[in-house]
Amino acid sequence: MTQPLLTPDICVIGAGSGGLSVAAGAAAFGVPVVLVERGAMGGDCLNTGCVPSKAMLSVARSLRGRARMSEAFQQAADHVAATIAAIAPHDSVERFEGLGVTVLKGEGRFADPRTLVVGETQVRARRFVIATGSAPRIPPIPGLETVEVLTNETLFSPLIPREHLIIIGGGSIGVEMAQAHRRLGSKVTLLEGNRLLPRDDPQHVDLVRQALIREGVRVLEDVEIQRVMRQGGGVSLEFRKAGGDVSRVGGTDLLLATGRRPVFDALDLPAAGVETHARGIVVDGAMRTTNRRIHAIGDVTGGPGFTHAAGAQASLLLRNLLFRLPVRYAPEGLPWVTYSSPEIAHVGFSLEECRRRHGEAVRVLVARYEENDRALAEGADAGSVKLYAGRGGRLLGADLVGLQAGELAALLSLAWSSKMKMRDLVGFVAPYPTLSELVRRAALSYYADAPRKPLVRGLVRFLRRFG
Repeated sequence: MTQPLLTPDICVIGAGSGGLSVAAGAAAFGVPVVLVERGAMGGDCLNTGCVPSKAMLSVARSLRGRARMSEAFQQAADHVAATIAAIAPHDSVERFEGLGVTVLKGEGRFADPRTLVVGETQVRARRFVIATGSAPRIPPIPGLETVEVLTNETLFSPLIPREHLIIIGGGSIGVEMAQAHRRLGSKVTLLEGNRLLPRDDPQHVDLVRQALIREGVRVLEDVEIQRVMRQGGGVSLEFRKAGGDVSRVGGTDLLLATGRRPVFDALDLPAAGVETHARGIVVDGAMRTTNRRIHAIGDVTGGPGFTHAAGAQASLLLRNLLFRLPVRYAPEGLPWVTYSSPEIAHVGFSLEECRRRHGEAVRVLVARYEENDRALAEGADAGSVKLYAGRGGRLLGADLVGLQAGELAALLSLAWSSKMKMRDLVGFVAPYPTLSELVRRAALSYYADAPRKPLVRGLVRFLRRFG
């Protein structure tokens, strides 16, 4: 029996944020699209990542110990489920079929460089886009296979009380889940082999660290996990701090937040002539693989594991696929946020990278939350905005920590991508009282020395003569 054959312009493999953006964008222009997904529509972000974690954080922030643990977790579980249910129709099979996309539910495998097989169906597209995302990376810790472990893929299904949650990994996921579980009533121990949030500004990270400790999270940094053991109905970890003796901590549950690995094994990429490396699929700046018919975007390429990164790549790729415009994706300047309390965010280049590129010309401009009327009114005066200005006042990067730092980062991301200077950030009018005044205040400090400069003072004296 001959297998059914589909011949679309574009075949997208993976219905996460990046894949859905490509499929919807292409379909909007009347381009024939096939979308292949073996799991849940919406991918990791909707079902086990950004959406459930931020929904959980929202409930944890509002409760903060004001309910019994069982009630708190039930409220969190209900809100997570309701949030996913509200968003899911936007990512559903029905919506995409309504847009004209042919959706194939199943696992795809390349039969040759031009053909993908999904069940009994062959897809021979002019272009393929691989957007299969990533999965939790399981570190090689002795004894880990003897205990039940949680990852983001299992933490929310079901979301239930954890008497004592041990978390390995102090990146964004580890920090967010540590604070959320602690606020919902769990005892939490967080272990990190480096320092918390190692990519973020150390001074800003210290504010987050102190907030976790004040709320009762046990934070252990610069530790090496020696082994994991079953302990009764729970788990026990042996670890060693740098230069110290072996210590032990026991808990009821173990969450791994130790990074991500690309997902592409089932695709049989060698059959398609697509090369990979340890981090993911090899792509060039235009997101082309070593097979010119096949592109790859998002986590599967080993780049920054952010939903907005996949979305940015999808937007660029559509310009290339639909309009043949040359594109080049550069992850430099990509913003990120950790949604702890306080939030911590970054835009553009780090201070270290700014100084490597521009030397001593870089100036650090700071505005503190304690100087902002809205922050004082909200009782959230811990935090600061740091802007890194280059020659001529060009915005090179920024680090932020404090209430709604992520929202301020969006404003600065626009400024960074538009190559704005401090005069632009001084020139905009911020509503009063808002936290956005912090950006203007920091930029204004670039000109703090102007009144003391002899040339400026001389100009003022000269102009005074004219009335």
